[in-house]
Amino acid sequence: MSLTLLDTTNFESEVEQASIPVVIDVFATWCPPCKIMDPILEDLAKEFAGRYKFVKINVDQSRELAIKFGVTTIPTFLFFKDGQLKGRQTGAMTKDEFKKVISDHLG
Repeated sequence: MSLTLLDTTNFESEVEQASIPVVIDVFATWCPPCKIMDPILEDLAKEFAGRYKFVKINVDQSRELAIKFGVTTIPTFLFFKDGQLKGRQTGAMTKDEFKKVISDHLG
């Protein structure tokens, strides 16, 4: 399963107008901790299909979105509900830790 890549052309439709909460992975292809999180995100996207939407922002391709949300460290995870930013978390973590973070931010 491949997660949708966001940019300025699809951010509104994929995140702000989403009918379910959205987890955004802000990453770079050259970032080792980001690579560690890739399989965890893929697993959680399958596990929570229909409950949460998982998408990605590549900081090298979509700098304007990274700047808009004040991302200075990668990976950074942004949590949106009802089109609004509800929280953020930085750094790699285990699958169980990430599940707790998602629950804490999005319920």
